[in-house]
Amino acid sequence: MYEDYFGFKEKPFNIAPDPDYLYLSRKHQNAISSLEFGLVDDAGLILFTGEIGTGKTTLIHHLLRKIGAEFAVAVVFNTNVDSKAVAVKALTRFLIDLRSRNKRPLLIIDEAQSLSLDALEEIRLLSNLQDGSTMLLQIMLVGQPELKDRLKNPSMTSLAQRIAVNYHFKPFER
Repeated sequence: MYEDYFGFKEKPFNIAPDPDYLYLSRKHQNAISSLEFGLVDDAGLILFTGEIGTGKTTLIHHLLRKIGAEFAVAVVFNTNVDSKAVAVKALTRFLIDLRSRNKRPLLIIDEAQSLSLDALEEIRLLSNLQDGSTMLLQIMLVGQPELKDRLKNPSMTSLAQRIAVNYHFKPFER
């Protein structure tokens, strides 16, 4: 309907995040810079929060296009699951193998504010995986401001202390 009437080449107003239509404001550029710093610095745990609809997921998709082939990325967009992490021994071997092939494992968990405290504790345990002094897995938690509130829970102190990069994305100003 819109395409024909307005002469659009594709359907407008798609609700799926599409980095092709990302407006890189100064705030967006600052967010990307902070996230890239965390990745380049091999910062273990990165926290990226922002209000609903600010474009966090679109920025993550943009970032995934930008980062090099040196990363082996797994993205979790649905956090409403109650399953335990895969066997830690097998995961550790897999991560060591990736690192030996000069791949940097990155786990991105979107909508992380939905994670239970038990699941966040599992993430803390995953952040412990090391080979000597090298962290085997970088983890990026992406979510709404409620995620920061969850991390203030006294039982989450150990996880909160591991956050090396903490960026809160603010909406556009008028």
